[in-house]
Amino acid sequence: MFRTMMKAKIHRARVTESNLNYVGSITIDEDIMDAVDIVENEKVQIVNNNNGARFETYVIKGPRGSGVFCLNGAAARLVQEGDVIIVLSYALVAEEKVKDHNPKVAIMDESNRIVEMLAMEPASTVL
Repeated sequence: MFRTMMKAKIHRARVTESNLNYVGSITIDEDIMDAVDIVENEKVQIVNNNNGARFETYVIKGPRGSGVFCLNGAAARLVQEGDVIIVLSYALVAEEKVKDHNPKVAIMDESNRIVEMLAMEPASTVL
């Protein structure tokens, strides 16, 4: 049996741009992608803390060090520049490895810089 487990989380990133006329996806700073082990074209779930929207798309690489989080195509209608979002990716993990599985969680500041990396979700509800 396999379980769907959280593999990566980018917590409280700020949307830097939304581009309705692009084909579709989310553009993320490649340095941030590397930190949480998300690769180009990987499916992700986006949660918008400002309006409650939850949707799925795929990732494309943004310039390293740019802090970019740009929602493209139809997803651009679900966010506004400055919205706070959470980006999640999941993996199928074999039952015997579930207890040893640790996601990579990046806690972001208001300028989309990683301020802390965690190997699990904290027990507290506020960071």
